[in-house]
Amino acid sequence: MKNILEAPFIKEMQSACSNMYRLGWDERNGGNISYLIPEEDVAEYLDTGKVIREIPISFYAPELIGKYFLVTGTGKYFKNVEGDPETNLGLIRIASDGRTAQLLWGYRDGGKFTSELPAHLMSHIARLSVDPNNRVIMHTHPTNTLAMTHIHSLEEKAFSRTLWGTCTECIIVFPEGVGVLPWMICGNNEIGVATAEKMKEYRIVLWAIHGIYGAGKDMDEAFGLIETVEKGADLYLRYAHFPIVNRISDKQLDELATAFGINYRKEFLDL
Repeated sequence: MKNILEAPFIKEMQSACSNMYRLGWDERNGGNISYLIPEEDVAEYLDTGKVIREIPISFYAPELIGKYFLVTGTGKYFKNVEGDPETNLGLIRIASDGRTAQLLWGYRDGGKFTSELPAHLMSHIARLSVDPNNRVIMHTHPTNTLAMTHIHSLEEKAFSRTLWGTCTECIIVFPEGVGVLPWMICGNNEIGVATAEKMKEYRIVLWAIHGIYGAGKDMDEAFGLIETVEKGADLYLRYAHFPIVNRISDKQLDELATAFGINYRKEFLDL
């Protein structure tokens, strides 16, 4: 059996966590990632019949029974994942009761998955219902995006339109726009339900004055979505207090989307 520390999915998680920490998006133990791994990939590195221990999920997820997830640990720092993945990550399988996680590897110090795992699983269910290739849910605290939620309307059309207008690539990378939730208590099922409902329409959901949930078919896509939103927010904060002389018009955004064959959310533009 192969060494799991050499598994591509472990390496991808290490790289993502390190990059997000270095960017200043995940201070202390902020942020969490869950990565859906095909059973055949797991079986190359682990005896899937050997369960280390079982951990209650506090959420019923029958749609995910038998599925495997690599998940960051609760209270763990992203900066430590690269050096000690076996303590800071865990590979779990959703048990046949749909309410229990079977730990197959990781959480070596007796820890467990992030407290926001229910929100992740709800978002996985939502995304899989519209995109069966969805595998990654990523939660992080990008600085400029959080700052933007302090000073900009949280109405989804307005927020998305502003981001689309900051630079050419935004409408191409997230043509559906961004979903936005008002500030809510984190770490409970209520915010998970609200996020999952948004995830049926958006791959990016903003938690106002808190962070972002991003989804994608792989780590690069989820990370790329978030960093593009963050770039747009950074640009917005740099010019928002100045008179705007040049701006990408709604007509130009429509022409851009047409040129790239992008099916965007047309109700977010006034044409």
